[in-house]
Amino acid sequence: LAMVLWMIGLGLGDEGDISVKGLKAVQRSAYVYLEAYTSILPGLDRETLAAAYGVSEIIEADRELVESGCEEMLDRAKDNEVSFLVVGDPLCATTHTDLWLRARQKDIAVQVLHNASVMNAVASCGLQLYRFGETVSIPYWLDDWRPDSWYDKIMKNKKAGLHTLCLLDIKVKEQTVENLMRGRKIYEPPRFMTVKQALEQLCKVEEDRQEG
Repeated sequence: LAMVLWMIGLGLGDEGDISVKGLKAVQRSAYVYLEAYTSILPGLDRETLAAAYGVSEIIEADRELVESGCEEMLDRAKDNEVSFLVVGDPLCATTHTDLWLRARQKDIAVQVLHNASVMNAVASCGLQLYRFGETVSIPYWLDDWRPDSWYDKIMKNKKAGLHTLCLLDIKVKEQTVENLMRGRKIYEPPRFMTVKQALEQLCKVEEDRQEG
């Protein structure tokens, strides 16, 4: 296939988890991007992946690039094969589904190569996948922003006798409100929510609501 956007899942382990078909697509591509803000592969950087896959360069697709429309990537995919690498499965995040839709609106062919993600690997904890209800995302709270709609979904699952997979927040290449307002490209250190932090927020909501 020529002039195609490949959306390629990297799985959850290391550089060796890419599929054979995915690796061949990467090696044929004129440009290779690595999505770098919804998830990460610990200990693996773009240089390590590029060396493992035999390509000269892997471009970082940070939050700004992806959420601003990926126009650079899509423009290149009109005339070249372009690979978009995603940790886990490429269609688990709504941002990536949106990218797929934008590409199709521009008449760019899209090929999706799936891989293991937390959505199915959670079965390794011994719970049956078909007994999971709606998945929730738990974001970091701010002083003036404390969303708790995820609590309602956990309670709904609990009342139905279903498990809940909770996706914990990560903050990569985030800006303070001041730097954002002033247009300064100064970023905060990466943060990764721990289970302890998520439970503290859950307990605080339960303390306020007393719903059990």
